[in-house]
Amino acid sequence: MKKEAEKYSAEKFLMLEQELSIYKNVMFDASQVIIDQDVSEYPIFVAHQQHMEIGLLIAEKGKVKGNWNIHASTLEELVYKQIIKEDNIEEFKKVFRNPADNVCIFVLSELGAQFVFLQR
Repeated sequence: MKKEAEKYSAEKFLMLEQELSIYKNVMFDASQVIIDQDVSEYPIFVAHQQHMEIGLLIAEKGKVKGNWNIHASTLEELVYKQIIKEDNIEEFKKVFRNPADNVCIFVLSELGAQFVFLQR
């Protein structure tokens, strides 16, 4: 039973990765703007399918190809909104990957809430 659950989760994660990959270019472009304009060194994107008040909307489901809303945010905003606890900032920075090669996405889906990184 545990192996079936792991297989299901792995399949769901691969589907999620495939669905989010269509937003890669817009996320990488927004990430570069966030860094270049000294907004943050830690751009984070929020992917969800419901309504959320966080960051700036950069892709809206129904108006672009895909089923996700994508918001551009930052580590600082997620700390301010208490999505990331202040005690976890340093640990988060350690696992944060180079934004030139990866985008960090906070995904809210049927798999729960999780951080994922997509490579360029």
